[in-house]
Amino acid sequence: MYKRKKDNKGNYPLIGIGASAGGLEALEDFFRNIPSDTGLSFVIIQHLDPNHESVLHELLQRITSMKVLQARDNMKVEANTVYTIPPNKSLSVLKKRLHLFDAVKTHGVRLPVDIFFRSMAADLGENCAGIILSGMGSDGSQGLRSLKEKNGLVLVQDPDTAKFNSMPLHALDATFADVIAPAAELPSKLLSLLKYNFSAPMTSPLESKTISDMDKVIILIREKTAHDFSSYKKTTVFRRIERRKSALQIEGMSDYVRYLQKNPVEIDILFKELLIGVTYFFRDIPVWDYLRNKTLPDIIDTLPDGYIMRAWVTGCSTGEEAYSLAIIFHEALEKSKTEKSISMQIFATDLDDDGIDKARKGIFTKNITADVNEERLRKFFIADGDHYQINTRIREMVIFAPQNITRDPPFTKLDILTCRNMLIYMEADLQHKLIELFNFVLNPGGLLVLGNAETIAKDNAGFEDIEARLKIYRRTPAPSAHKLSDFPSSFRPGNNDHHTDTPSNAVVTENVQEIVDHLILQRFSPSGVLVNNKGDIVYISGRTGRFLEPVAGKANWNIYAMAREGLRNELHGLFRRARHDYEPATLHGVKVNNDGQEVFVDVTVQQLEHPSSVKGFNLVLFSVVPEPVFSEESGERKGRKQSNNREQELELQLKRSHEEIQSIREEMQTSQEELKSTNEELQSTNEELQSTNEELTTSKEELQSLNEELHSVNAELQNKVSEFLKSNDDMKNLLNSTEIATLFLDKQLNIRRFTEKATKIFKLRKTDIGRPFTDLANNLEYKQLDKHSRQVLKNLTTIETAITTTEGKWYNIRIMPYRTLDDRIDGLVITFMDITDAKELEMELKKANEELKKRK
Repeated sequence: MYKRKKDNKGNYPLIGIGASAGGLEALEDFFRNIPSDTGLSFVIIQHLDPNHESVLHELLQRITSMKVLQARDNMKVEANTVYTIPPNKSLSVLKKRLHLFDAVKTHGVRLPVDIFFRSMAADLGENCAGIILSGMGSDGSQGLRSLKEKNGLVLVQDPDTAKFNSMPLHALDATFADVIAPAAELPSKLLSLLKYNFSAPMTSPLESKTISDMDKVIILIREKTAHDFSSYKKTTVFRRIERRKSALQIEGMSDYVRYLQKNPVEIDILFKELLIGVTYFFRDIPVWDYLRNKTLPDIIDTLPDGYIMRAWVTGCSTGEEAYSLAIIFHEALEKSKTEKSISMQIFATDLDDDGIDKARKGIFTKNITADVNEERLRKFFIADGDHYQINTRIREMVIFAPQNITRDPPFTKLDILTCRNMLIYMEADLQHKLIELFNFVLNPGGLLVLGNAETIAKDNAGFEDIEARLKIYRRTPAPSAHKLSDFPSSFRPGNNDHHTDTPSNAVVTENVQEIVDHLILQRFSPSGVLVNNKGDIVYISGRTGRFLEPVAGKANWNIYAMAREGLRNELHGLFRRARHDYEPATLHGVKVNNDGQEVFVDVTVQQLEHPSSVKGFNLVLFSVVPEPVFSEESGERKGRKQSNNREQELELQLKRSHEEIQSIREEMQTSQEELKSTNEELQSTNEELQSTNEELTTSKEELQSLNEELHSVNAELQNKVSEFLKSNDDMKNLLNSTEIATLFLDKQLNIRRFTEKATKIFKLRKTDIGRPFTDLANNLEYKQLDKHSRQVLKNLTTIETAITTTEGKWYNIRIMPYRTLDDRIDGLVITFMDITDAKELEMELKKANEELKKRK
């Protein structure tokens, strides 16, 4: 079992864990199955409600014996400790200390997992691991790519076991995971990986036996994928192989070679591992700012009108860098404020076919909001649910293609070439050759942009610094003296120059007649017509009546309808052949029936490429030729000459029919391939719809969960209402049991509540609640009641008075303020206590006293 104690440098691995909805259960499964003395430290980044205190650390403390703390600013990370993110904060790490920032929504999206994973990768490199558990959204996927680039470990919960599988699925789509397993199994897998990666770091040169086994691995990869990694840095290849060995729990390198021989699928997995496809939009912002604000505007100002810049993005991965360059070009073009028509064509290539497929779609998760500002999102992207898609203007600038830069022919006559963070994985000799290749394919003055960890060696002549700090170079006017005779093997310099330095500035007339007459006189001079891609005749030159005739009825200028007998059937196949490319397609000796007379004609159809005003149109030319003379077989009689001619004519027609059938078959095959491609796209769309349906199902589950919470809250409220009603009944019975008439008044002296005894004094009914009590009839001889009530409300002092009624009864009336629990005055309380008996006794006693005094 992996067990690591903190060393003098505190060099223990840090494990970042990202989770969202359903993450608590997965976290409990994870920490329930990991020992408490591994020497690791864990930081949990979970999506929390920003308005409520988190008790996640208290809940997890019940699961694990490790210390579980809520992170504080500048808190040092210790071994065998778990840290949780506080609500409404983002968390970063620097020199093994946690730093809290106020949470910021980027275009309405919080990405705390991505933020922490990126900072962890930058701070710790390979001495860390990132784990994605159950959750909604795509947070964490971009951060995992940064970890992968720094050789950190990537573990993802099996989406099939996650309560919410959106985060795991996006993570697997973004990068290659070292481990995919249920949350309960991830701890053992993690410890198994760490056993090599951190317990036994590579500190000495590789042994010859290890190098030999590595070469065998490289040979197996080359045989399976046709890609050669022999010139990649041995340390990089070794580490990637060791990671796969650790994941498979294979000890020796020779054992892994045998495993590869028996399991070809593992070769594909190792190939993906070696590609290290890591990129994101506007990576290294200062580089892109410099290109947009300085370099590109200066180049644009020197270019002629109509120029098409050519750029090559090598190792494009999933396309972010190519699209970044296209966006930067548009912004630089706007910044230059030029009136010239300048455009850019970008060629983006990579070894990874899957990456190229993703790049072509131009669809990215909302995580890109961390790297793309709001203005760029609005101008260059289209929001589509939980994704952003590159708009058509940017997408059409980029051509994606799979390519091995060390083997396949390169793009030439380039104005810009980017090769960022790819050379660092290659040996010095291959780096040197690639720099020579870049010098060859760039135009004089062309830009070369390298990664921040790459540079051009002094012995690589042919480049000068533009901004060495940002790794931006310019090709010097003098080409490099080195030859490319041995690299790459599949191309020869001088045979791939098909691009002119400057486009033709010839003035193109917009008059169709002048264009067609010029083309016919210059190149053909026979009769002809110009038709569009639907076959409609746009212009006629010369006399074409022997080949075309108007049809009866409504005017129809379509060439298929106007073609005379004998020509009509041939045109369809001829046009099909011509549309494949811009080469002329010719049919010789076609017999045309011209009002009973037979005419033989050569028909040529050519699709036009230049000038731009007629690009895509077809030029149809007719040349009358003599009747073909067919040779006779020796020994045949002269009387059978006409019959032989007819037979050979039919044979010629049959040959043409066979050619047309062959052409139709080829077109049918092409159509089948297109239909197959369309079917694949439909399947992809269907999968996306299924994914959308799953997300809707997840949303339904969330709504159900919310509904359950509302039911729970409603039940609590009903309990409180029931308790309130009981309390109200108790209060009513208490007041009635005292047999004291009581009135409760609000601040406006309107009746709020009264007891049954009060109805004996005032003519009260339930409908009187809310009425001023002075409007009610009573039998009290108390004219100052209203005045005293207002006086008490004003002075907040109690007034107590004995009052008689018209019926001879006596009441002790007490008027006092109504005080709430928080000591606010909210009206009056008036009590009427019957003191008739006491008054009568008092009067009798007084009378008796007076009688006693008289007797004395």
